[in-house]
Amino acid sequence: MPKPSRQPTPGRPRARATAGKRTDPALAAALDELAAANRVLARHGVLDAYGHVSVRHPGDPGRFLLARSRAPELVTAADIMIFDLDCNPARGDDRRPYLERFIHGEIYRARPDVIAVVHSHAPAVIPFAASSVPLRPLYHMASFLGRGAPVFDIAERFGKTDMLVRNAAQGRALAETLDGSEVALMRGHGYVAVAPTVARAVFRAIYTQLNAALQQQAIALGGTVKYLDPEEAALSDESNAGTIMRPWELWQRMAKG
Repeated sequence: MPKPSRQPTPGRPRARATAGKRTDPALAAALDELAAANRVLARHGVLDAYGHVSVRHPGDPGRFLLARSRAPELVTAADIMIFDLDCNPARGDDRRPYLERFIHGEIYRARPDVIAVVHSHAPAVIPFAASSVPLRPLYHMASFLGRGAPVFDIAERFGKTDMLVRNAAQGRALAETLDGSEVALMRGHGYVAVAPTVARAVFRAIYTQLNAALQQQAIALGGTVKYLDPEEAALSDESNAGTIMRPWELWQRMAKG
């Protein structure tokens, strides 16, 4: 008597879509690190049910890793898909992707130095994309903002939209606004943070949000706000780069709880 076929559990990724990924140690490590980054950013309120984080493929700079469309807190390594820079998923993977994957593909295309990208809707940052007040580094943990946080206004290039980056042209426009900066704000939407490692991208995304909250508090006090000057910011950013793994190790441990 033939055995009944096994039906996939609703909501779970299909095994065939990720089959073989674990045979590559570098790719397996990247999958685990990216899954951890999703949880860390969710626990810090940088991502909620929306937003996403990606990493460039460790064996192919023309591809990147990004989870299927799922709340970041719930993402596991099995949820992660592989895309080319045109944002097409790997052959055979028909799971639903994030609509705004073009943010990632076009930044990776424009910035060979970028290895990881975070896109967030963190509330503390939103006012700075809608105001004439620029987001500036208030303390040493956000010293990477010393190189600027330009504002991408999708209406300037594409007129009235739903504010989402839905295609390659919009993704390219965002990447052009980001240019050589580490962070770009998105009017009416959120921000992106980029870095040469996943740990550093997570660090920048978290401290962008914290700096935005502190800057609003400082402005509310009245008087003159003294920000880091360019030299202070550069020296501090160099110093912080050597300690990234300390918070990254802690954040990953906390996210497992």
